[in-house]
Amino acid sequence: MSFNDRGQDFESRYVHDQELRFRIEARRNKLLGLWAAEKLGMTGDDANSYVQAIISVAFQTPGDDGIFQKIRADFDGAKVEQSDHQIRRHMSEFLVEAERQVREN
Repeated sequence: MSFNDRGQDFESRYVHDQELRFRIEARRNKLLGLWAAEKLGMTGDDANSYVQAIISVAFQTPGDDGIFQKIRADFDGAKVEQSDHQIRRHMSEFLVEAERQVREN
């Protein structure tokens, strides 16, 4: 394998890893949005719209802070009792679940 081939192989793996990470995070955001929507008493189209709002925040704000801040503000506004720790724990748990789901498909 030439140096050039190794470079292309590395680049291909990097692109694949980035795509996989994106799919896992997108799945996590959907699971998280559905959980938060349920806590907020939303069902059906309202829940789906909330999930889309979570996904939109994820695109607008890199990292997890934007998503966390949206859920925190929405929970506070609706008087949903969840600590910051509980929200962040669910974010972590859903990331693990999302990775499992994406890798199984």
